[in-house]
Amino acid sequence: MERNHHYDVVVLGGGTAGGLVATELAQSGRDVALVENHLVGGASPYFACVPSKSLLLSARRGETWELAVARRDEVTGRLDDDRVVARMAEDGVTVLRGWGRVTRPGTIEVDGAEHDYTDLVVSTGSEPVVPPVPGLADAPVWTSDEALTVPDLPRRLVVLGGGPVGCEMAQVYAAFGSQVTLIEPAGRLLTAEAAFTGEILADALRRIGVDLRLGAEVVRVARGDGGAGARLWLADGAVLAADRILLASGRRPRVEGLGLENLGVAVAPGRPLAVDETCAVVRGDGDREADAPDLPGGLWAAGDVTGVARTTHAARYQARVVVSNVLGKRREADYRAVPRVVHTTPAVYAVGLSPAQAEERGMELLTAGYDLAATARAAVEADDRGRVELYADRSRGSLIGAAAVGLYAEEWMSEIALAIRAQTPLGLLTDVVHAFPTFGEALEAPLRELAGLL
Repeated sequence: MERNHHYDVVVLGGGTAGGLVATELAQSGRDVALVENHLVGGASPYFACVPSKSLLLSARRGETWELAVARRDEVTGRLDDDRVVARMAEDGVTVLRGWGRVTRPGTIEVDGAEHDYTDLVVSTGSEPVVPPVPGLADAPVWTSDEALTVPDLPRRLVVLGGGPVGCEMAQVYAAFGSQVTLIEPAGRLLTAEAAFTGEILADALRRIGVDLRLGAEVVRVARGDGGAGARLWLADGAVLAADRILLASGRRPRVEGLGLENLGVAVAPGRPLAVDETCAVVRGDGDREADAPDLPGGLWAAGDVTGVARTTHAARYQARVVVSNVLGKRREADYRAVPRVVHTTPAVYAVGLSPAQAEERGMELLTAGYDLAATARAAVEADDRGRVELYADRSRGSLIGAAAVGLYAEEWMSEIALAIRAQTPLGLLTDVVHAFPTFGEALEAPLRELAGLL
């Protein structure tokens, strides 16, 4: 077997987290190899965040489908990662194309060649979950990868899942003329967030023609007449016809086939790698030092594979935590104020704990809200859809969470993320002055209300 030289760090997976780790460590003087068997850069620039936001922008502008697709393909680099790889090479990163598998502590095999390393960073991302519906495997199915790369505009599209991806894709395709049906087994959209966010977004989707089947469940799928398209049978007896079925019912960490068992890591299909506060992978039976072989250096993980960082910005945050710790500068991750955004129109923004999470933790929750319709900016924009809610813990006297729906919410809610992270006292927040006319003014009344309740 061919054998190469020793690397200070091998990064397994070249997505958002892996690329950032590799680049920053190489710039810090480490000898770094990045292993990737697909496009370097990962899902975000090619199959997720960048193409979806490009299409959503084109939809808001009223562009044609053809123009939207051309613009999308331009911003994603037409699925060509040559420039990304070249930039990494300039930074000193060695890109190893192929599938990587750890053969023993300190050694990884990439397409028949073995490479030694001191530190290993796992950032292999995630993959779509395929619901266990009879007949689905034989139907014309898309994941978000296909939905965000192909030029096709299906006449009838059924979206399975009412989470962020499902809602964004439903809005995109409905805006460009597809007859879209969104099926969500739960009784509402965005089940992980405050109820009002899903209610307002549901109304927005219905207004552009999306048929929402909330509380419905697909029990069987079959090819359509003549083998074209598909037919879906729902538990309530309804039958739907579709040209394409888009799977948006979640993703699972990609952990199998990496050889991590050879490092004493408990690996289970679809289960994330457990990491501690420094993003070091937990090994053995709940103790990374017990019943596990000695390692030449550290074993780290960042991004979707941890099950914690499910967004691009969260993956980037974890990556920087890993970089600091590999360089010997201890840093602990704090996830209290990592934003969650659905880039629809109106946008949905959430940060910190949701009301349900606060209740689970036994907190005495204080809630205050404000409708965007009461702001001057809503009149200026001729769009009064939206609301903001702020959540505080009475015992702390500071914000622990927030949610908002409205135009540009992902921008004007950023100050709340900072307030939660810094544990800024409510009394200080009530003294913040917002420019007029902005949606940020909607924060002032609920902040004063919360401060008055303490």
